[in-house]
Amino acid sequence: MDRIIDFISQPWHWAVSGALIALLSVTMTLMGERFGISGFYNAICSAAGAGKRISLFDKDYTKEFWRFCFIVGAMVGGYVAMHYLASDAPVQISERTIAHLKDWGIAYPDDVSQNPGFLPTEIFNFSSAKGILLALIGGICIGFGSRYGEGCTSGHAINGLAHLQLPSLLAVIGFFIGGLLMTWVLMPWIFG
Repeated sequence: MDRIIDFISQPWHWAVSGALIALLSVTMTLMGERFGISGFYNAICSAAGAGKRISLFDKDYTKEFWRFCFIVGAMVGGYVAMHYLASDAPVQISERTIAHLKDWGIAYPDDVSQNPGFLPTEIFNFSSAKGILLALIGGICIGFGSRYGEGCTSGHAINGLAHLQLPSLLAVIGFFIGGLLMTWVLMPWIFG
């Protein structure tokens, strides 16, 4: 059993995830469904009664039971992975990126004991009211934006492009432009 745990907890090649996502996308398409997480936000808002006031949320959330199960499974799986299958090795990023972050005053942890999850605590600090508030506001903005845009970045990039949808192509182009602006303009302005 220890061998299996050791095997599962080691970093895997990115192609394994890619193949599993492709398999899931094809399976969902054959079942007549579109895989996506951002629909969960819409289902939660619909279940809470937001559809009575905002037409965007006027949906039949009872058909989204599979999405509720998927989200609960993802949270349980994340908890299990974090607490029982986590590797002590730091996430492998380039030395140049580590040096670049250091120039901005963002420390990269050497191991998981310094910072579980390897998130820079200079940015992601959930032990303060400000960090929690920023996470909540950011989460709400991302959730609403992904629903208003009819999907999140992965939904458009993986499923939308796989189904040859022009709106998804335009959304992905917009995501890349936004990512470039954030990386080359906003982040240096904020942290530099």
